Amino acid sequence: MVVFRSTRLVNYHRRRLNQLIDCRKLCSLRSEPSQPLPGRKPKYVSAKEALSVLQSGDLVSMQAVAGAPKALAKGMLEVGIANNLTDVKVFHLMSLTIPDYMKPEYSKIFRVRASFTSGLDREAINSGRADYIPMFLSETGLLFRRNILKPKVTMLQVTPVDEHGFHSMGPSVTSIRDSIKVSEYVIGEVNPRLPRTVGDSTIHESQFDYLVENETELDALNPKPMSDVEKQIGKHIADNLIEDGATLQMGIGGIPDAVLAQCKNHKDLGIHTEMFSDGVIDLIENGNITNRLKNTEKGFLTATFIIGSTRFYDYFHNNPYLIMKTCDYTNDQHVIGSNPKVTAINSCIEIDITGQAASDTVGTKIYSGFGGQVDFLRGAALSFDGKGKPILALPSTTNKGESKIVPYLKHGAGVTSTRAHVHYVVTEYGIASLFGLSNRQRAHQLISIAHPDHRESLEKAAFERLKCMPSKD
Repeated sequence: MVVFRSTRLVNYHRRRLNQLIDCRKLCSLRSEPSQPLPGRKPKYVSAKEALSVLQSGDLVSMQAVAGAPKALAKGMLEVGIANNLTDVKVFHLMSLTIPDYMKPEYSKIFRVRASFTSGLDREAINSGRADYIPMFLSETGLLFRRNILKPKVTMLQVTPVDEHGFHSMGPSVTSIRDSIKVSEYVIGEVNPRLPRTVGDSTIHESQFDYLVENETELDALNPKPMSDVEKQIGKHIADNLIEDGATLQMGIGGIPDAVLAQCKNHKDLGIHTEMFSDGVIDLIENGNITNRLKNTEKGFLTATFIIGSTRFYDYFHNNPYLIMKTCDYTNDQHVIGSNPKVTAINSCIEIDITGQAASDTVGTKIYSGFGGQVDFLRGAALSFDGKGKPILALPSTTNKGESKIVPYLKHGAGVTSTRAHVHYVVTEYGIASLFGLSNRQRAHQLISIAHPDHRESLEKAAFERLKCMPSKD
């Protein structure tokens, strides 16, 4: 019996060693996910069967935003519970639905590492059950290329395979290609409702070890009615800062939508951005967005992920006008700056009277992440034609009436964009142009676009901080 057990144990370790050798060989072959690997075909299995390779202490890398695979996430949780796993690490960028594996009762099984958070994983991070990695979106791929993160499994959502053996990652690429290249196992969730996109979203079926079929609705974000404040901010930006022929970068939400809604008289606009949403469709159909003056992907929209309504996904399904790229490309400052009149429109939570902006924290609490804000603010400032505009736009007050332009950032707040990064700040009360100004002049500009109810107290606080009155001269 002892000999039998020893033999069985030796055979088990031999098989496991051979599996690891095979995985290492495969990792070395995965130079590019779009490369067909001769003689390889994925196995179609259940989510639980695909995730049975997981062991305690492993790292799982998951596709971001609307590309997050729901059936695989559920299967991962079931395997973790059934096999009594512990300390399984999960890297994801931004969640649009609350992942069950982040619930408090599973905190001993899974621990998330996120480089950008949403309202759905914010609580777990701020309560200590998950971790936040502060970093620029442009550098996310370095986590894998430098072996800082070494995933056992990469899992993502893909379209059904086409006649040439290719799947599409659909609405999200970001850094998942780098993750795939260094993973032991690559698992895909095949969803026929996923919009098929082209570019870096292309992946060959031979790159997968397992595929799981699951038809499900995509996470969608429907545009909300714009407030009067957002409309006014949009008008300030569109009328004064966006020129004909400009290349635009914008995020998601009321202010970007308000800006785009005010651009229906503009000509030859281009889109090179990390992401965009529904607001671009009307401008494409109206002929305002042509992309013909861009120097990168001339004639095409460029993004690393997209998110929007069902109409939005339908519009970009099989639409070659959109080229998906990795985030180290879309967010590369030099690539950004090579386009004409780059106009980068971002937002922040609060900004102090010298121009320091907190965008990822509320005091000591993590709120979101760096994302591409600094990438694009700097890329716009470095525009080769000298006509770039780095913009931060925000309402002058919070929902509680507190000023978002403040003497000092809240205690413990992180500075997302430094005062050197910020050139233009826009509220519903106007535009502050800060580049080249002293702190005294910056305070004067920013106070002039603060809510009138807060200007007097801001002037007093500015005098106490700067030891002189704010002045335009």
